[in-house]
Amino acid sequence: MAHASERGGRFGPGVRVRCARSLLAPYGRLTLVDSDLVKTSKFLSFVLRHHPESIGLPLDSAGWADVDDLIRLANASGRRLDRELVFLVVETSDKQRFALDEARTRIRANQGHSIEVDLGLSPRTPPPVLFHGTALRFLESIRSSGLVPGTRTHVHLSQDRSTARAVGARHGKPVVLSIDAAAMHAFGSEFRLAHNGVWLVAQVSVRFITFPRP
Repeated sequence: MAHASERGGRFGPGVRVRCARSLLAPYGRLTLVDSDLVKTSKFLSFVLRHHPESIGLPLDSAGWADVDDLIRLANASGRRLDRELVFLVVETSDKQRFALDEARTRIRANQGHSIEVDLGLSPRTPPPVLFHGTALRFLESIRSSGLVPGTRTHVHLSQDRSTARAVGARHGKPVVLSIDAAAMHAFGSEFRLAHNGVWLVAQVSVRFITFPRP
């Protein structure tokens, strides 16, 4: 990694960003940078998507939490966190999992909640075809029941095969399913587009799924 070179403005007013080296120096050796980011991202997902009560974090009806509350409660629970690390995780999240408000004083997860929140997403007309990435071991269940949200509030769909394949690879041998979104929409299914580009729908019936050939 190169030595510090200032990249002004990416994290908002008043935050001077030089590089991951200077931001994460308090967190240990450079070889631990990726690990720190992944662990922090998983922690933020856990509290912002699923269990804010685990650290006593209040969320509003739209899923927003105060950044200062998050940091204070995380540290009180033994999780080392500060504003620079929070901003860096938001900025570098490959799936844009999190969002900050314009003042950078509040944070929320963009999607993936298992708790009820109102993300303020209006129904949208989807592309004719969307994709869902899963693992080979789940195909039998999907052939039987279609796609259901499970512990989440929505089924997540991708706009392209490569993204869907990457999602599936996180769960095992990846399989990409094609979804006839146009037909679903015509039959009354409501689609919403999250701020990170993930399409959300309540469920997907088997009749709208094209499975790969064996």
